[in-house]
Amino acid sequence: MLLYVDDMLIASKDKSLISKLKSQLSNEFETKDLGAAKNILVMEIHRDQKAGKLYLSQRKSLENVLDRFQMSKCKPVTTPLATHFKLSAESYRAYEEEIEKMSHVPYSSAIGSLMFAMVCTRPD
Repeated sequence: MLLYVDDMLIASKDKSLISKLKSQLSNEFETKDLGAAKNILVMEIHRDQKAGKLYLSQRKSLENVLDRFQMSKCKPVTTPLATHFKLSAESYRAYEEEIEKMSHVPYSSAIGSLMFAMVCTRPD
């Protein structure tokens, strides 16, 4: 059972145990059953019933973070730089343009949003 503020997620291989717990909780508290969960804590829940697997995804929430900070069309770059990468005056001009663009992004808010996804909603 996962409890977060006023939301609850119950998971079990045995559906009768889930029903029993729901019954006990509704005897003590006012509850509302919203059915099978589709998301929790900005994570999407996907089920593969045939394979008996459950998947959690943060893709949509992280795409929303990128959209919010106008970075959805940014080019991902691996770090550290690859050995074949060569610096040039031309790449420096592109870098200056990137600096100007990024000066309008609230950096600490962007990092904080990514840190929330990394630290507070770890699916593992």
